[in-house]
Amino acid sequence: MTKLDTPLEGLRLLDLGRYQAGPRCALMFARMGAEVIKIESISGDESRRNGPRVRGQSAYWVQYNSGKKSLAINLRTDEGKAVLRDLVEKSDFFLQNFRPGTIDVMGFGYETLKALNPKIIMINVSAYGQYGPYRDRVGFDPIGQAMGGLMSLTGFPDDPPIRTFFPLIDRITSLHATIGALAALREREISGQGQELEVCLADTGYTVNEIPISAYLGDGYEQPREGNGRGTGGTFKTADGWMIIAATNESMWKRLCDALDKPEWLEDERFASRELRSQNSDALEAELGAWFADQNMQDAADHLAAHGVPCSPVNTTAQAAVDPHLTEREIMMEVPDPIAGTMWVSGKAIKFSRTPMVVGATPLVGEHTNEILSDILGYDDARIQSLHDSQVVSSPERSAAAAD
Repeated sequence: MTKLDTPLEGLRLLDLGRYQAGPRCALMFARMGAEVIKIESISGDESRRNGPRVRGQSAYWVQYNSGKKSLAINLRTDEGKAVLRDLVEKSDFFLQNFRPGTIDVMGFGYETLKALNPKIIMINVSAYGQYGPYRDRVGFDPIGQAMGGLMSLTGFPDDPPIRTFFPLIDRITSLHATIGALAALREREISGQGQELEVCLADTGYTVNEIPISAYLGDGYEQPREGNGRGTGGTFKTADGWMIIAATNESMWKRLCDALDKPEWLEDERFASRELRSQNSDALEAELGAWFADQNMQDAADHLAAHGVPCSPVNTTAQAAVDPHLTEREIMMEVPDPIAGTMWVSGKAIKFSRTPMVVGATPLVGEHTNEILSDILGYDDARIQSLHDSQVVSSPERSAAAAD
């Protein structure tokens, strides 16, 4: 058997995704070594214009599209659709996250794809699903946070519902899509057939709140909003910021008492169990708060961690960005960029022992158009030129030549 240099080497994914949930699934495939072709309009994907910007480059765009190839094509033309059909015949995955029904109108529904390539795996990402009571509604990440109950439990008891700043639902939905596509790939190895799969933001919104929903459906229990937690599972102000600890079980409680040199707490009946510590959290928090108030974040973290107490500074973005974990673990990596010179992009979230992840640069609009048409589809120079002349496709080199 031929050795692979990357886990998904030799596989090709066509990425018609937009914004985050779809493109981030495709990004995972690119990181694992698949050839991911970003299908974008000849003027470029609209996400290229999203802020914030770094030296003229969209930080938003590069996070979800680094390491991909760009094919700039006008899919409103018959010639453009013919190019995409040719690519479907030579690809393993087809990802899209238009509103349900749109891809069918475009002429690329699953039955059409299957007729072109029975082994194709179609990945559908949407807000509410390809079927269901809200199928035709428009939605983004906060909708999933809201309808599944997550927002109702985020924040402090007297606050309005609060969403997470980063798009949690988009990120988890993209991972659901990735997992499902890899499972379909495994099944294809046995059956020889591709299939269609779908994930949606609303489904993810319910899965992140699955334990409270289960408790309510099973026994009518309604989870209260708890803010950052109480007692030994909460946040505390230090001299230079905030700390969070998670010493809620009995072994962690004992370690915390040892770290703070409070053996008397182990004999105090108010703190004899997790339930009692919760009931008497005001008294416990008063003493913990006094200890943390005299500490610096990092000193407190080092001290507690040395005693095996789960804890962390509550970093600002600026503090998180310079944490050695970020670079030593290659979670963020600096790569060349055609606009900004260099950009920091999401790196190696998964560590493989033999077949490493691949972190590449972000393409210009249509940067790989000619390569794809020539090397993958075998079009000759005359046909490629004709597609350019008809404005069916675009590439940086042809655009530069036309400008001259």
